[in-house]
Amino acid sequence: MSPSEGGRSLHEAGHKLGPAQADRNGASQNGSRVRPSQNGSGVRPSQNGSSVRRTLNEAAHKLSYGPTVPAPAPKHLGRSIGDEDERDVVAHAGKIVLALGALGVVYGDIGTSPLYAEQVIFNAHRDAAHATAAGVYGVVSLIFWALMIIVSLKYAGVIMRAHNRGDGGVMALTALIQRRRVGRGVLLVVLGIFGAGLFLGDGMITPAISVTSAVEGLKVATPGLSHLIVPISLAILAGLFAIQRKGTGAVGWLFGPAILVWFTVIGALGAREVVAHPGVLQGLSPSWGVRFMADHGVAAFLALGAVVLAVTGAEALYADRGHFGVSPIRMTWFGIVLPAVVLSYLGQGALILAHPHTISNPFYLLVPSGARIPMVFLATIATIIASQAAITGSFSMVRQAVQLGLLPRIKVLHTSDLEGQIYVPLVALGLAVGVAALVLVFQTSARLANIYGVAVTGTFVLDTILFLAVARSLWRTAYWKLAILGTLFLVAEISFFSANLTKIAHGAWFPLSVGLLTAVVMLTWQRGRVIVTRNRTAEEGPLEEFLDELRTADPPILRIPKVAVYLSPGKRTTPLALRADVEHYGVLPEKVLIVAVVPVSVPHVDREDQFELERIGQGLMKVVHLTIRAGYQDSQNVPAALALARKRGFLDRNLDLEHASYFVSRMTMTPTHEPGMARWRKLLFIGMARNATSPIEHFGLPIDSTVAVSSHVAI
Repeated sequence: MSPSEGGRSLHEAGHKLGPAQADRNGASQNGSRVRPSQNGSGVRPSQNGSSVRRTLNEAAHKLSYGPTVPAPAPKHLGRSIGDEDERDVVAHAGKIVLALGALGVVYGDIGTSPLYAEQVIFNAHRDAAHATAAGVYGVVSLIFWALMIIVSLKYAGVIMRAHNRGDGGVMALTALIQRRRVGRGVLLVVLGIFGAGLFLGDGMITPAISVTSAVEGLKVATPGLSHLIVPISLAILAGLFAIQRKGTGAVGWLFGPAILVWFTVIGALGAREVVAHPGVLQGLSPSWGVRFMADHGVAAFLALGAVVLAVTGAEALYADRGHFGVSPIRMTWFGIVLPAVVLSYLGQGALILAHPHTISNPFYLLVPSGARIPMVFLATIATIIASQAAITGSFSMVRQAVQLGLLPRIKVLHTSDLEGQIYVPLVALGLAVGVAALVLVFQTSARLANIYGVAVTGTFVLDTILFLAVARSLWRTAYWKLAILGTLFLVAEISFFSANLTKIAHGAWFPLSVGLLTAVVMLTWQRGRVIVTRNRTAEEGPLEEFLDELRTADPPILRIPKVAVYLSPGKRTTPLALRADVEHYGVLPEKVLIVAVVPVSVPHVDREDQFELERIGQGLMKVVHLTIRAGYQDSQNVPAALALARKRGFLDRNLDLEHASYFVSRMTMTPTHEPGMARWRKLLFIGMARNATSPIEHFGLPIDSTVAVSSHVAI
């Protein structure tokens, strides 16, 4: 980088560094931008001593008080991918503590799969899965190698390299592709949006099948209570959703130790049976899986739809990357989770081989009869924790989608000071209704398994496609390397996905419908914002032109001693509320601060990049424009951000923010016959906009000091 380019690049959005000479007051011909530096000068010095200003052209969508359009991203300057986007999670705790936390959050789903996976395989696919040596070894082999290829190699290994400033998951990949202008980005973003929808569908099925499978242990321990399985499951799930509003921070510290006990117990039970029948270790050879597929053909292929139950929850390793970091996740997977679940599957296989009648429920029949009731309680605790992880994951995903401009503002409550402890009432209600309906309709874990797998495997395939695009576009990975990885992952994942498509008639249409509906909603909101922003921009008019007209107004504009804060999506156009004040009342506050909250497609914005100040206009008709950048895990509380900007020197120290008035524009939208979007999608967009959270609440504005000015925009 040349000296004129002025220091560190803002790589988090493919930013350009634009040098510009500033006068001693920090003003250029059209205004001034102020970015206080560590030396307190207010302008960042370049290496050659000249003052420069840094501009940030975000590729992220602008989420302000109303629908907006994403700002165009500048072309990549040829810098290495490695400086800003490669910055990873900074751990604030020891690896052991983080690893214990990861056990309770990351591995609940995949760790409770032994409850039902082999039971479903041997009961639902008896044409291929026989209680013989070849059948047992073949099933164990397929499960083991699915765990090794999809979880160990892909999620715990390769895909962890692709991250959005430490964050992982399908939404992080989508944000990364969107920001870095990856080739065929529109199509890839659509795939990422569909993947987010599948994640929501999975978020409904996981609590239903996990809790139901745990309570089904009553069939084995006390058959007389079998009729209570559904009511007990519903009661547990109702209690789980009821506590969401209060948060789980108070008991969250118990999740890791409880899951550690779970893995210790299932590993020990499996190891005991393996010691008694060591021949089952032959199932770890891939040859038995190949033989199983060759011997049973179509029946074996259909059995893959149940084998995939052993890897449900694998995406959580990647999705929770930003919470715990790579090393703790890998350490717990290879050191605790993988050995425990493999021993459990091996033990169940050995039990089935020795006692074929145990296929009815090999997990609980592996437990000594006197310990089955305690095991039901332990399994219930483990599945509640797994369900909690799925629910909070859905909350986080929806919040990311809102921050990235893919959904309208919705109410988000922070239940504690801990990262990720949020409650989204609308999402919680939808999940609760969906989960209850699934339990009531399908009744048993075996029937729920018929719809489980499509969403999971669909997410697997989409993650692989997005990862390959990132690896090629951002890292320039050789095609032959991508071909090897793509073939290995996609052959396995597409096979699993195809096998699960046969379950559509049995209810697998449900998660696919949730994914499709979510994608339609997100794409409609995204497109509608583009249209509304275009029409709104034409109505608002250029800000600098508006200020020039005020200088020559006759009669002169009256200035009143007031601090006014106008929320606006950008600085090119005039806030409608500001124009209304001048046109209707002929007054202009002495201190005018226009604020744009610009969400950035990274988890957290760096301290030095959080604010950017620019003075627009000339003479007495000069206003201040402050850009507040917020990552999709950052708060968007405007008064708090303004106080912080004043503290850091971006705003005048004597600016009376405590008595400031806030102005927002409340838009009324009406559909037209203009092209751009189908009428039903326009109506859907308007409905979402009307039901979005109030900008006053979303941006934390003081109710008594905020004025909403109505305006009309056609769509």
